[in-house]
Amino acid sequence: MKFRALALDYDGTIAWHGEVDQPTIAALKRLKSSGRKLLLVTGREIPELMTTFPEAGIFDLIVGENGALLYDPRAKTYELLAPRSPDRFVQMLRDRGVKPISEGKVVVATWEPHQHAVLHVIRDLGLELDIIFNKGAVMVLPSGVNKASGLRAAAKRLHLHLREVAGAGDAENDHSFCQACGFFAAVQNAIPSLKERADWVTPSDHGAGVAELIERIVTTDLKDFIPRSARQPSPADPPTPVT
Repeated sequence: MKFRALALDYDGTIAWHGEVDQPTIAALKRLKSSGRKLLLVTGREIPELMTTFPEAGIFDLIVGENGALLYDPRAKTYELLAPRSPDRFVQMLRDRGVKPISEGKVVVATWEPHQHAVLHVIRDLGLELDIIFNKGAVMVLPSGVNKASGLRAAAKRLHLHLREVAGAGDAENDHSFCQACGFFAAVQNAIPSLKERADWVTPSDHGAGVAELIERIVTTDLKDFIPRSARQPSPADPPTPVT
């Protein structure tokens, strides 16, 4: 078994308008029954995710808050991978009229066009924080924290090499995630820049595309694709199946 795990984004990938349909859940269960690990890699905060997606326990581990923490859905335990922003950061955002503001265990999030105010507050307080965009959302995290760093921590916890992890996503915050995986698929509804960097673009969108990826993993272990590292075409060229 070359790919021992599948890591998936939530919104826009397995979920459509925040919900995961039953055919997608059935595909996830099929992946699990093949003996592989299943990881969720999401920008969402865990309490909100568990309310929206009660079936999240199917995942062996959840990378939450865009890489800032690990959550074990069975044990219901957290491992923080970064410190939270100082209280004065959030207070200054409020003082400058930024709303809504969501505070996770580490992440602080709002929406465009507040990124300019956020950047000014980071500068004025002299903080080392990064702004990460995700389809209109503006997430603020300690420098270097992203989905790739979170996935590395999850892989270590599960005794996996990143080259053994296949992944799938759809948005701006999935670029680092894409580069970290041994194989990465962009679902059909993904943004163009992610499609250009992916190993494969699924024929279908959202959960149906994930189901197509799972079918390939379970039946062929993705042996019909040339690895990204072995290919030399332009990034805009589609991945070439081995024939």
